[in-house]
Amino acid sequence: MKKQSEVLKIISDPTLTYAQQVLSLARLAENEDDSLPRDKEFEKALDDGCICTLNEGRSPYRPRYIVPDYAKFIQKGSEFLGVKPPKDIFEACNNLLIMYHNVPSITSFPVYLGNFTELFGPFDVNEEDTRSALRMFLLNIDKTLTDSFVHANIGPSDNRVTRIILELTEEMQLAVPNLTLIYHEDITPNELAYESIRSMLKTSKPSFCNDKMYSKELGEGKYGIVSCYNAFKIGGGGYTLPRLRMYEIATKAKSIDDFFSRVLPFYTNLILRNIDQRIRFIVEESNFFKTNFLVKEGFVERDNFTGMVGMVGLAECTNCLLGITIKNKGFGHNLEAENLGVKILDAVHEMVMKHKGLYCHNYHDHYVMHAQVGIETDGNDDSPGVRIPIGSEPELYKHLNIEGRMHTHFESGVGDIFKFDQTWNNSIPAILDIIQGAFKVGMRYFTAYNCDNDVVRVTGYLVKRSEIEKLEKGKPSLNQCTVLGQGARDSGHALNRRIYHDNEK
Repeated sequence: MKKQSEVLKIISDPTLTYAQQVLSLARLAENEDDSLPRDKEFEKALDDGCICTLNEGRSPYRPRYIVPDYAKFIQKGSEFLGVKPPKDIFEACNNLLIMYHNVPSITSFPVYLGNFTELFGPFDVNEEDTRSALRMFLLNIDKTLTDSFVHANIGPSDNRVTRIILELTEEMQLAVPNLTLIYHEDITPNELAYESIRSMLKTSKPSFCNDKMYSKELGEGKYGIVSCYNAFKIGGGGYTLPRLRMYEIATKAKSIDDFFSRVLPFYTNLILRNIDQRIRFIVEESNFFKTNFLVKEGFVERDNFTGMVGMVGLAECTNCLLGITIKNKGFGHNLEAENLGVKILDAVHEMVMKHKGLYCHNYHDHYVMHAQVGIETDGNDDSPGVRIPIGSEPELYKHLNIEGRMHTHFESGVGDIFKFDQTWNNSIPAILDIIQGAFKVGMRYFTAYNCDNDVVRVTGYLVKRSEIEKLEKGKPSLNQCTVLGQGARDSGHALNRRIYHDNEK
């Protein structure tokens, strides 16, 4: 029987829309090219599962994550796009939708849509017009930017636009865009935080970002939260994100001492060399930084980009090194494992900081660490980032404190997800207390949702349970992340998090 080609598999798949087929075919071509050679050690690390490239392709022709300065676009328009500065809320929405269509990323959709509080605030003259324009704007995004890694921000200050966005988020129940409240305890009013929490519980968004921590590192008002929870300088982004798969790396060590002296340095330096290679190719060989209008018109600058050292499976790594086979007795329930986790993060961070990065001048010529959310094929061997394994979560206060210890070095993003029962809807101020406490012990990013929502947060992105059910019946889903959510649910039990009850606060 003739073997079915990869192309035929894509074009005959009944669960893919036409647009998803086009993107899949493009990724197939990118993965087949070998213009950027890989050394044998890196290939072996890929084969062994110790390193993962997150399907970036063999010939990268754009940075993985791009974070345009949309405020500059609103202010001056774009010569290339033939767009003039908007005069009202309807023109502002229309101009941004045009811009979004022309912003690439690893997913081919924009991973950052800007800060809606700031972008639309000046155009909010009439509440009825603002609400009408934003409703159409959000619906358009959900139906045309059909990827849950599309991300917008609100806050830290309050205005009527922000409240309307929250009201529409709850009313429309859309999985796209992802949404983060840039939260600063000294700036963000409690009432805005309360409204955000109510929306978060019912729609899984917005998440809360620790603005004090990120502003100190990236500049006050000069960063955005993009994709799942990645943090970057506005006007920049992330070139590339390969991952260290920590459990698999731990299996290569003969002892804890061997892990620190030989194994961890080998794989960390291997991934740093790969980042160098990919960045050099993107900047020097591909045409993005030479010809793209985003660069030529100043919406992004090369020096505001950096490389990312991703990590998954810290929990399983520590358990493996300590010979712990029962997860409920390991990381999350074992101080020795948690102390070892901190030691591992310190060691990786030191190696990353000693490495001089390429084309990342405004990041002090360094790459940054990222606690990657995991992919559907990780299964149960590599928990997302530095999280406690699903199904092994301790009491809420312990969970928060452990996460806080692990977040320090992840300048380009880290976070965790908490699943609450419906009784928390009556304890909104208590949840704000929890978030404030979590940020004070070092957490960078907090998100939660009610256990019976249709829109649910998987590992960092959002999908609808009802859309997963469509896939299971062989029907296509407009959101191309639905298949990722289905895989993460089935192989990693991503929707089976511990449900925290109101009496645990």
